Amino acid sequence: QVQLVESGGGLVQPGGSLRLSCVASGSSFSSAAMGWHRQAPGKQRELVAIISTGGSTNYADSMEGRFTISRDNAKNTVFLQMNSLKPEDTAVYYCNARYTKFGGRKVDYWGQGTQVTVAS
Repeated sequence: QVQLVESGGGLVQPGGSLRLSCVASGSSFSSAAMGWHRQAPGKQRELVAIISTGGSTNYADSMEGRFTISRDNAKNTVFLQMNSLKPEDTAVYYCNARYTKFGGRKVDYWGQGTQVTVAS
């Protein structure tokens, strides 16, 4: 089993910054594409950012330029640096690990989430 544990969430003022961390265990971290997703009350879970095994990154349009995803394979950790935070960024942020099996089948694992609240 793959276990993901997020940390770093909390309360921050608009325009502030926050850094989320996700530590993975139970499988080969370097073999997984990693991502961050978020879900606000009453809304569908949405993609925030992803980083491939090779280090390529992609961001949702509303986050590009403000958020940065990175990974440290030696520490089995993926990060999400969030700058210029807006109240609309308030949500539960989830860490995701995606493994590609033989035949192209995708297997996803999720953390329990960490609350991010942006308010003055």
